Amino acid sequence: MRMLLVEDNDELAETILDRLRSEGHSVDREANGDEANDLLRFSSFDIVLLDINLPGRSGYEVLRSMRSRGDATPVIVLTARSEIDDRVVGLDAGADDYMVKPFDFRELSARCRVLARRRAGASSNVFSAGSFRFDRAAKQAHVEGRQLDLCAREVQLLEIMLDNLGRMLTKEEVADKLYTFNETPSLNAVEQLVTRLRRKLEGAPLVIKTARGLGYMAYVSDDD
Repeated sequence: MRMLLVEDNDELAETILDRLRSEGHSVDREANGDEANDLLRFSSFDIVLLDINLPGRSGYEVLRSMRSRGDATPVIVLTARSEIDDRVVGLDAGADDYMVKPFDFRELSARCRVLARRRAGASSNVFSAGSFRFDRAAKQAHVEGRQLDLCAREVQLLEIMLDNLGRMLTKEEVADKLYTFNETPSLNAVEQLVTRLRRKLEGAPLVIKTARGLGYMAYVSDDD
């Protein structure tokens, strides 16, 4: 998933970044509420992890600004405030979930998966279609019971395709979901990644189709 972490505590931010990136997610970070708000006006993410006490504008203000302009990106509020009133304010402002510091990073990862499933319209971490099976939590894919040898970037691409079944994605959209602002991949790198994943999915009913000049679309074939 492509995520934005808005957190001004450098030590905590680095720990969260290391954890999420080790799981194969692309995560950008902002430490200032005003800068995060500006970024969210022009860039899209799958999930936003949002601290409340920020320099510039508060996390609540960033969240209200997102919702007022129709940005429905899932948001998990991260805060040291544990009072019920603070949670109610956050949820009423449009937060999808709320975690009180300090928190267990395994739980944070699990809550991110829940929001990703919800956005994709799925109720389980496991996607199955014929001989193909993918477990989001374990980051493992199987075809006919055989585990596929996928690198972290290939797993990330697979998740993107599964989250957008039946929808055409341009190369630029795929690149935006795969890479952070600090990375400078070429569209050729996206093509090569798609080619590698498609090759590893041979024999599976999950098909990634290339439409020349348009992009990529994943679908489940009825031929399997």
